[in-house]
Order: sequence, then C-alpha cells, then structure tokens
Amino acid sequence: MTKIPFAWVDAFTDRPFAGNPAAVCILQEELDEQMMQKLAFEFGLSETAYVWPEGEEFRLRWFTPRAEVRLCGHATVAAATALWQVASFTSLEELTFRTLSGQLTARRKDGLVELIFPARPAKQCPLPHGLIKAVGLSEDDVEWCGRDADDFLIQLRNRALLESLSPDMKELARLETRGLIVTAKNPGPEADFVSRFFAPRVGVDEDPVTGSAHCCLCPYWSEKLGLRVMTAKQLSERGGTLEVELLGERVALRGSSYLLVRGEVELKTPI
Repeated sequence: MTKIPFAWVDAFTDRPFAGNPAAVCILQEELDEQMMQKLAFEFGLSETAYVWPEGEEFRLRWFTPRAEVRLCGHATVAAATALWQVASFTSLEELTFRTLSGQLTARRKDGLVELIFPARPAKQCPLPHGLIKAVGLSEDDVEWCGRDADDFLIQLRNRALLESLSPDMKELARLETRGLIVTAKNPGPEADFVSRFFAPRVGVDEDPVTGSAHCCLCPYWSEKLGLRVMTAKQLSERGGTLEVELLGERVALRGSSYLLVRGEVELKTPI
C-alpha cells in the first residue's frame, strides 16, 4: 500500500471556502501519469498538482479532471503552500519548479505567495465563429478580441456585462483553445480590472480564480491603463483577488492562501 501526503489549499484568498481550491499530492518520485489523471478526476477540483523533489528544485505538474495543462497559477500557490506547511520545507524562502512552461519560482513576500510566471500577451484576432452566441452577447458588447497560447481573450464594454454572463458551456467547449478569458475595466477603487474564466473543454465550466489567465491579462491591462502594478479581481461565485506586476517578459502574481485540509491518499496495489 502506498500512502501519499496531500493538501487541499484555497488559493488567492486568506479565508476558507473562497478563492480557488486545489489539491496537492506531495510525492517522493514521479507517479504514473494515468494514476495522476485518475486522482485528479477523483478529487474533482479544477486542478490537482503533483510535486516532488529533483535535486535542489521541484518537478511540478498540473491536471484538471480531464487533462494535463501547461500552466496553472492557483495550483502553484497551493503547491508552494503545501511544501512550506505540510512537507516542512519551511527553511526555503524561494521554491523553484520545473514545469511544462519552463522554470517557475514561488517565494514569500509581505505575507503573500509571489509567483514569477512568463507573460503571455494576446495577439488581436477576429471574433471566433459562434463565440458571441455561446456567451450570449452582441458584437457591440465586445471592445477587443485576442488569443494567447492557450486561451481567447475578450474585453467587454463594462463590468455589468461581465457579471451578467451565463455562457452555453456546450458551445464554449467547441472552441479550439483551453478556455475563454472575459474581462472589463473596473469602475471602482478596489480593483483596476475584473475578469471571469471559462474552460469547459478541459472539464472546468467556470474557474474561481485563474492565475495563468492573469499572465495574459497583466500585459493587456498594463498597456491599456499605463500601469505596471495592478489589483485584479475575478468575479466568480467564490471570488478572489490578486496583485499583478508586469516585469518585462515575466509577470509577478501575488496572493494569499489558506490550508484547509491535510491528509493521505492510500493506493493499494495492484490498482
């Protein structure tokens, strides 16, 4: 019987049952990929992270209930939190992860977890066929449309339109991208911009708080607003807040985390 320590962490929040939850399995060595996918399905969260040591660094992989993804911010916050609070790597102020998106770092900064991720600016493109119908909008509601390596990005005229969205998930799942980022300028002082993220194609209808989407949103809004450091809010039911900073070709994402559950997964062999 194999016992795997795991943690359930709410990321981009300082309280339980908010932000974006992720499961983190803390391994001694790489687990069979098929088993990683099965466990991710079993946890049923938008992301399950697997992390294990490789020399002085760590290997990190992320899985939705349906597929492995190349980049995930909230599950990286969760992985760093699990290593510091569950696996007792408390002496490491900075963690280096080897991932499908290259080398990423997480560090403690002013009581927050800071991630240094690649910036992923979107390139402007025509509105995809069927997208407007899928999200229940008219073309006049959309001020800009673009695409980065994984997702479409559309900016709406105002926050009210963003809040009112109720997409057709079956239609959105037809998009040939991981998902759809929808954003708007925020009219109040509590945030510079707001967003929502939908990814039914990979088993996540609406993600509560999406770190990787802000790798695209940060350079987009930095250019629009003329700001380098911004506060971002994601308007899901659970909600979450990030501080983002454009660092040239990199992006800093900063947020709180809350360790909700720690335990063990028991795997009997043969499975």
